[in-house]
Amino acid sequence: MEQVQAVSWANVPTKFVSVDGVEFAYRELGMQNGGTPVVFLTHLAAVLDNWDPRVVDGIAAKHHVITFDSRGIGASGGSPADTMEGMADDAIAFIKAMGFKQVDLFGFSMGGMIAQEIVLKDPQLVRKMILAGTGPAGGEGISKVGAVTNLDLLRGFFTRQDPKQFLFFTRTPNGIEAGKSFLARLTERSEDRDKEISMSAFFSQLRALDAWGAKEPVDLSVIKQPVLIVNGDSDRMVPTKPNSYDLARRIPNSTLIIYPDAGHGGVFQYYAEFVPTALEFLAQ
Repeated sequence: MEQVQAVSWANVPTKFVSVDGVEFAYRELGMQNGGTPVVFLTHLAAVLDNWDPRVVDGIAAKHHVITFDSRGIGASGGSPADTMEGMADDAIAFIKAMGFKQVDLFGFSMGGMIAQEIVLKDPQLVRKMILAGTGPAGGEGISKVGAVTNLDLLRGFFTRQDPKQFLFFTRTPNGIEAGKSFLARLTERSEDRDKEISMSAFFSQLRALDAWGAKEPVDLSVIKQPVLIVNGDSDRMVPTKPNSYDLARRIPNSTLIIYPDAGHGGVFQYYAEFVPTALEFLAQ
């Protein structure tokens, strides 16, 4: 098997690919063994360095993993899309520019919403999907994600903590400790770090979330691909009940996993359990 140049998420180089004249920043690592690549789609306000190294390295141990900044986000050029449909179009264009005929998608939070749009727009492009900490169009509470985020930005400011400690994790002793560990892991990459999201791009994403939360529900029964749905039992951003359960009910070939005493970032808190589960799902 041929090894992609980098050995871990901490030192994989950032590369660029031109898509219709726009430079997209991306990183890839893992085994290029002819299997289906796994494309990661990230959350609100996130750039490349917001991925948990344990999750990326864990999945890259068995797969060719690709992460990227959407148009106008982080180091990618162009103007950011302000709809989920537009972000999905960008992702499809990026995937095809990379030369991939079919991919697996791992979408976290807003990334899971983009993944749903991708599979509905271009079903032949997707083999399998992992949807974490997310919900369907028109799902309960999704149009309030911006308000929850802004509240926790203030909580973080006044307590001198990263707002992800509040947004992604419970306030139980286990949740607080998991949040601290996750935030420490995000600092493991010390060189060639990505640019932070701009405020204008952040507001574009908030508009996309508002519109998607107000959108009429769509027919998810047309999704025939195997789908793994994962969340913590206490997600404040995209409420676990009903959203994760609603996805599992409406997508025919789906499996639902709910982690106890965990919030929006349940896959990061439980990475030691999630990664083997994801690898088994992708291998089936």
